[in-house]
Amino acid sequence: MTHFPSPAEELRLLDTELRQLDARRAVLLTRRAWLVNALYAQAAVPSHPSTRPPARGPEATAPGVQNVLLILGGVLLTVAAIAFTLVSWGHLGIAGRSLVLGGVTLAALATPVALLRRGLRATAEAVAGLGMALTVLDAYALHEVVLPGTGGTGFAAAASAVLAASWAAYGLAVGAVAPPVVDGSGDRSTAGDAEDRPSAGAGAGAVRVALRLPLPFALVAAQLPLLLWVSALGAGVETVTAVVLVTAAADTAVALRARMAPIRIVALVGAFGWGAWGVLAAGWLSWAAAGPGAAARAAALLALAAATALAVARFAPKPGLALGTALTGGLLMVAALGGVLRSVLPDVWTVPGYLLCGVALLAVVRTGVPDPVRRGLVLSSAVVQAVAALTAFPAVAVTLLGPAGWVERIWSGAPDDARAVVTVGAPWPPLTATVPLVLAVLAGVLALAGRTTAWRTPAVVGALVLGWATGLVFPAVLELPYTAGLVVQGALAVAALVVAALVRPAAGKRLQDPVALTAALLALVTSVTLALAALATESATLTVLAASTVLFALAAWRTDLGPLTAPAALVHGTALTCAIGASAGWEPQHTALLVLAVPATAALLAARLGASPMTVPVEATGATAGLLAIALSVTDAPMLALTLALCGVIAAGTAVRPERRHVGYAAAVLLVLASWVRLAAWEVGSPEAYTLPVTVPALAVGLLRRRRDPAASSWTAYGPGLAATLLPSLAAAWGDAHWLRPLLLGTAALALTLVGARHRLQAPLLLGGVTLALVTLHELAPYIAQVVDALPRWAPPALAGLVLLAAGATYEQRLRDARRVRDVFGKMT
Repeated sequence: MTHFPSPAEELRLLDTELRQLDARRAVLLTRRAWLVNALYAQAAVPSHPSTRPPARGPEATAPGVQNVLLILGGVLLTVAAIAFTLVSWGHLGIAGRSLVLGGVTLAALATPVALLRRGLRATAEAVAGLGMALTVLDAYALHEVVLPGTGGTGFAAAASAVLAASWAAYGLAVGAVAPPVVDGSGDRSTAGDAEDRPSAGAGAGAVRVALRLPLPFALVAAQLPLLLWVSALGAGVETVTAVVLVTAAADTAVALRARMAPIRIVALVGAFGWGAWGVLAAGWLSWAAAGPGAAARAAALLALAAATALAVARFAPKPGLALGTALTGGLLMVAALGGVLRSVLPDVWTVPGYLLCGVALLAVVRTGVPDPVRRGLVLSSAVVQAVAALTAFPAVAVTLLGPAGWVERIWSGAPDDARAVVTVGAPWPPLTATVPLVLAVLAGVLALAGRTTAWRTPAVVGALVLGWATGLVFPAVLELPYTAGLVVQGALAVAALVVAALVRPAAGKRLQDPVALTAALLALVTSVTLALAALATESATLTVLAASTVLFALAAWRTDLGPLTAPAALVHGTALTCAIGASAGWEPQHTALLVLAVPATAALLAARLGASPMTVPVEATGATAGLLAIALSVTDAPMLALTLALCGVIAAGTAVRPERRHVGYAAAVLLVLASWVRLAAWEVGSPEAYTLPVTVPALAVGLLRRRRDPAASSWTAYGPGLAATLLPSLAAAWGDAHWLRPLLLGTAALALTLVGARHRLQAPLLLGGVTLALVTLHELAPYIAQVVDALPRWAPPALAGLVLLAAGATYEQRLRDARRVRDVFGKMT
């Protein structure tokens, strides 16, 4: 028998078919499993979910309900015990009272042990709280029955101490005898939480605590014994403050050592509360101390608070807490030592004394204390120095701003001394004899700090400012003579400029710009204050302004601070010209001509400087001086015209430079204004006298523009110039009853129209034509009015109707032509 295909080939085909069947079966089984799961999911969802109310979860957790019930029960039992003690106490004898209270208290204190054996820790906590409340009632009953003659405060001190010790012993004892508790997971542990159990290597201070309440309550009770005791003894404020600070220190030690969160919380609250009270009381005692003895005792209290704060900073687990407590400790140390110095020194040395103590804190920088503590002490020193700087600020402000009062008293006479110079408009602050010393010390500290710290540039800038402030207030503080004070301030300005000039080659790039700029600004401020102070006398004003002008001019020439010092020189020069004019007895309008020397000098300097950074500031200052000259001459029309003309000449000279071509517009405006002011001074009323000087140059410029750019529009080239004369002349012609102006204006308009037609220029053609038509209409108006009066009343409406019909016919014809064109194009397509 012959096989087709062969057995081997047929076997291969059968294996292939079987593999395909297996794959198909797997796909079908997967699909079946998915459909079964989908059917079960649909069965689990209700058919009409909207008809069933949504399921609600419990509104309170089981532990929450348990705690509420236990707390409520403990409170009710405590209230009942208090009511029994206060109300029903008299119905029992001494033995009954003792048996009832003692038995209930012992039962309440012993019950938590049994409850802990059953794993009922929350209930044990509630019963323990009731027991501790009963111990307080026991103490009250003891005082009322056994010791009724003792003082209430003293007995409360002893009772609080006994209660604190008893509660602490009770909490530790219950923790020692409490058996292990098996929780739901099968783990064996004590009744305390994980945070209450000692960890490996926790140290000797680690104990096992079964109840949370006794130890925190014992710590709360421990806050009272010392304070109540000293109150019972009638101690003074210093003793009470010492007790408060000792209590705060003890709480601090507990907070650092305790591992239970409730104990730490109670200790922290006590430490911060008692500490704040003690620090405020000690600070008040230090400030109100009448002698060295009282100041020393207050200093000892502040030192105790400082030691506590520094101890916290040394052992604090977090850097932020260490930084804050170190800052507080440093400030307390300064307050302690400064208070002692203040008690033995005059009042004027109070600020230097505290400042000296604050600077002494910087010695910690080179010690081996932890970094957060070091930074906190340095920050406390900075706070003290900042406060000292604020105390010196009023004297600096009066010295800096006080001379402005001489603006209203120019050349009224030299004052008695340098302090009278700055107090012309403000009172001198008290206790300022040591202000220069304070400022000098602050400057020295910043200068030394700038050599070793990363923020070198700000430190040097601050030292420079403080050193400048020292020199600024020095004459007023010492009440130097008037001339000597001016000399000191002038030397201060010179020194600031020298620093600005020398700091660049002497320092690195990081230090260049801020320090040099600050020194230059300080020199400017000093020069302004000096100039205001010099207004007291004429000679001082002239001398100071001349010296300031030369000084800043030299600085602009010899240093690279020109963008700042060159304008300053020009400003002082402007003030000098005004002072010279006033000294010579000139009127303001005549002084304006002298002031124009400043913008002329500025224009020459700017042309020489070229693209230098000083060019724009110099030009801006010169322009401002020119505006001042115009303002000075505004009351005299001839001098105003001359001033405007000179300003226009200076602006025209500036416009010669290629990069300042746009200044030519300002020059043209100034020259036109000068001509107008001159014509107004001559009482010229013809508008052509004002407009033709504008039109002729404008047409010349337009002609040059058209030659260089033939594509330029005639409106751009000639329109402004022609309109400047035609429009004012046309307005004048319509109100002129004479024939000469209309004749000349009509002739000029005709000529413009012909020129526009000849050269095909729109601007001359239209402007000339419109002007000619309006002039003609003006001249023919009387005759037109006569013709109109002669016409019948129906003629004007008829004429208007004819015009409208003609317009309508024209419009219809154009629409017909458009339709024909559209039809032609339609046939072509």
